[in-house]
Amino acid sequence: MPHHLEPRLADYLRAARARLSPEQAGIRGAGRRRVEGLRREELAMLAGVSVDYYTRLEQGRSRSASPQVLDALADALCLDEAERAHLHTIARPVPARRRRAWPRQRLHPATRALLDDLEAVLRPAFVLGRRLDVLGQNRLAALLIADFAEMPAPERNQARFVFLDPHARELYVDWPRVAADTAAMLRMDAGRHPEDPELGQLVGHLSIRSPEFRSLWARNRVHERGIGTKRYHHPVVGDLTITYQAFAPGDDPDQTLLVYDTEPGSSSAHALRLLAGSAPAGSPDLPRDRPHSTAPAEHHH
Repeated sequence: MPHHLEPRLADYLRAARARLSPEQAGIRGAGRRRVEGLRREELAMLAGVSVDYYTRLEQGRSRSASPQVLDALADALCLDEAERAHLHTIARPVPARRRRAWPRQRLHPATRALLDDLEAVLRPAFVLGRRLDVLGQNRLAALLIADFAEMPAPERNQARFVFLDPHARELYVDWPRVAADTAAMLRMDAGRHPEDPELGQLVGHLSIRSPEFRSLWARNRVHERGIGTKRYHHPVVGDLTITYQAFAPGDDPDQTLLVYDTEPGSSSAHALRLLAGSAPAGSPDLPRDRPHSTAPAEHHH
């Protein structure tokens, strides 16, 4: 596996400490500093551990820590729930003998039917799998974002779209935030599945092709899909704002269903109705008969 994918506890602790200011941690009178972030001794004091023990963790000389210590470090570092979960995950990696094969992910028929049901009520929806692969989408999601069904199998990936497709920079009004969240979601996947070879290839490919991704990946931030808003500048219907919510289909814990909505009666709702009427009906089912390849590939628009 590429060394940059291995989610080492030492790397994560260093990055989290560097981005936390003394003021954020509740330390007063810290004075001027040559570098930003907490000092090791300050974090050790806040977490209630010895400086020597914490130094061993951050230098990689101690590769594990108890759940109690991890929680204390998470509290001291002001981690949110996703960051706390990631810390625990990378501190206790799955032994190699228990790692499983990586079968191709598929949508359950009930999930495919749900995508069509959401289409009928003007809800763009799509399903992401491991490494942000797009496993399925309804017609309205294809019209709003991109028609992944028309792309070759290796290119049906949200991260590839965000970082490598010029259309994404025009589509997302807040592209820098979308890009940061996308890299952070991939980092979360890397914590759960550091042995996934296709994820390693994807991270390596994005790191080579996108300076923005390379910089964001180095920050070691993580992000969990949940509830939020996104703003779009669509080439057909103009500006619109959507709210999104993430759900987990019951048959695969590594799949996420994203459902979009707009405020009733708003200009965004009107734009979505116009978009829905701009193309023939029919859900763009992602082809299932093409072989899945991990070779690097680009798509062009």
